[in-house]
Amino acid sequence: MQVGLVAHKFMGNKEKTIQKTLDLIEKVAKNGAQLVILQELHQNYYFCQNESVECFDLANSWEDDKVFWGKVAKKFGIVLVTSLFEKRTAGLYHNTAVVFEKDGKIVGIYRKMHIPDDPQFYEKFYFTPGDLGFEPIDTSVGRLGVLVCWDQWYPEAARLMALKGAEILIYPTAIGWFDGDEKDEKSRQLEAWVAVQRGHSVANGIPVIAVNRIGFEPQNISEFEKCKKTKNPKENGIRFWGNSFVFGSQGEQIFRANDTDELAQVVTIDMQRCENVRRWWPFLRDRRIEAYENLTKRFID
Repeated sequence: MQVGLVAHKFMGNKEKTIQKTLDLIEKVAKNGAQLVILQELHQNYYFCQNESVECFDLANSWEDDKVFWGKVAKKFGIVLVTSLFEKRTAGLYHNTAVVFEKDGKIVGIYRKMHIPDDPQFYEKFYFTPGDLGFEPIDTSVGRLGVLVCWDQWYPEAARLMALKGAEILIYPTAIGWFDGDEKDEKSRQLEAWVAVQRGHSVANGIPVIAVNRIGFEPQNISEFEKCKKTKNPKENGIRFWGNSFVFGSQGEQIFRANDTDELAQVVTIDMQRCENVRRWWPFLRDRRIEAYENLTKRFID
């Protein structure tokens, strides 16, 4: 399978940001990508750094956005994984991945299940937890286990997707550092993020892909232009750490990006290898499912 990974910084407004995305999609499509994956909430800035009711207006284009990205998938003849702000009804919003087939039709959606609430990641204010469960999405390139960002830390989500036949795990992502953190702490955070997802590939015998944002976004987006002119801004904000990656079904690193450059990379994944790995390491066969009933408890007191 030829997979195109597309990631880039916020370009200052929605129109310029989408145009950058389109330019990079065209690049990977010309290089043979069959499946293209975009970063989390790729149309705009990461608005969850603050709690502001005005930001809900960003979801007003939900219906139009679906039509637009469907046309993009059809134009380039690709299976496209997008990440959009869904307005389900007044006062009910989701962080939603929408998957389009090569003909532009929607083949499935996934509503982010695990919602964080940390400093400058105030997603619980905006997003209702998903109610569609962990359901893989069937496409012409395979059965995709699409999850979103904070879901990355939960082996239960990865396992359930695998148990339902997902052939690959995909995570559109928006995660990064605060400039005030020490260098060692930044390194620990990044490598923990990589390690837990690499573990998902090993434990389930399937590839894992994460496509993460890059660039610095101030907590107050009105300061964006000023920060662009500053080489090393030390203001409140998130410096998205990039490092998008692809791990194979034994946890082998097939590709890993750096923490600064925009990404338009085509990666080849040998899907037949997944079958071989599961024959060598039959973890699913040897699961003791009769002993796992306590996994549905919050904590075993």
